[in-house]
Amino acid sequence: MQQLLLTLISVSLVNNVVLSQFLGLCPFLGVSRKTETAAGMGAAVIFVITIASAVTSLLYQVLVIFHVEYLETVAFILIIAALVQLVELFLKKFSKGLYNSLGVYLPLITTNCAVLGVALTNVQNGFDFITSVVAGFGTALGFTIAIIILAGIREKIEDNDIPDTLKGSPIVLITAGLMAIAFIGFSGLI
Repeated sequence: MQQLLLTLISVSLVNNVVLSQFLGLCPFLGVSRKTETAAGMGAAVIFVITIASAVTSLLYQVLVIFHVEYLETVAFILIIAALVQLVELFLKKFSKGLYNSLGVYLPLITTNCAVLGVALTNVQNGFDFITSVVAGFGTALGFTIAIIILAGIREKIEDNDIPDTLKGSPIVLITAGLMAIAFIGFSGLI
């Protein structure tokens, strides 16, 4: 239990997928204008990464049995694409507003390197099924924390007097860099 808690803290705060590994930057920067949209994207990513971690962990065991481990990347991408389609259909049916606000970024979860990165990292670290699921959930939770914090900051600085050369993407990248520096402080937790 202690090892699972350490894994959860490690992947969500200390080794945050966005702020220390720089994976998943496209939705992180693109969907972080409003906290509601960022929270919706975070929830979708939590679902996809957690389920993908579980399914890819089981799938990898099957690949090992048949000695075709070299197909892991292709197989993992197919699993992730199917899960994203499931999320997209669910949101389109039950949350049309969130579906519309996420726009093109929802299907981009399929190509979000954070999702594939977690699945491959779980395999490389030799995690068992439970640890893979906890690592996947923790990584997605860390992504959600980071995107919601960035969205909150962007909402706060929207009406500030910012020099023209820093408006838009430059100030967002500076903010993300400062967040990454702040998250380094979590390294003392483990």
